Amino acid sequence: MVYTFPLPLPPQPSLSERHMENEENDIFYNVINRFVGFYSRDAAKETRNDTDCEYPFVAMDTRQIFAQLRFVGDFLGLDRDEPPAPMPRFLDVGCGIGNVLLIAEQFGFEVYGIEKDEYSFPIAAKLIGEDRVAQADIWAYAGYGEYEVIYYYRPFSGRAQQLRFEKLIEDAMKPGGILIANHKNSDAIDQDRRFERLSPSLPIWRKIPTP
Repeated sequence: MVYTFPLPLPPQPSLSERHMENEENDIFYNVINRFVGFYSRDAAKETRNDTDCEYPFVAMDTRQIFAQLRFVGDFLGLDRDEPPAPMPRFLDVGCGIGNVLLIAEQFGFEVYGIEKDEYSFPIAAKLIGEDRVAQADIWAYAGYGEYEVIYYYRPFSGRAQQLRFEKLIEDAMKPGGILIANHKNSDAIDQDRRFERLSPSLPIWRKIPTP
């Protein structure tokens, strides 16, 4: 007779250890938000965007960025220790100073951004690399179909421009591509048969691959 014994479970963190980890995460998030907020305030003063319809750089909460990128990374099966070849290409439309791109890079994406504003663009180019960030106008940019993931945080304050922008991205992105669309103005994408929503709580959709 062969006796088998269950393998011991790995030690689980105690409640106090989990609490400490959450506190540490909160500290890091708050520090990041303070740094990004510093540039956001300056961007509001120095922007060359048309503020009647375009936002200057506005920082999104880092916790939300992490949650969205972690979800997409898990969906794509990304492993930081064994990155795929090629790495999925990630575009931030209106990338501001490049803070989202810095985080996305750590999740295993090959990151790119476009930014028109003369204040924010050089900061992003220095942080991410001049070969990864283009000073380009959203309407003139022709490369949306090249990326596996497209991210935006509502670039337009004017509703008409924002709706036009959303349609542009949804039409131009490639089948199989994932869209992270923060503060959308239209929910038409939920009735669009070209798309499926990947998360009930996060603004993430996939353009259904063509057969």
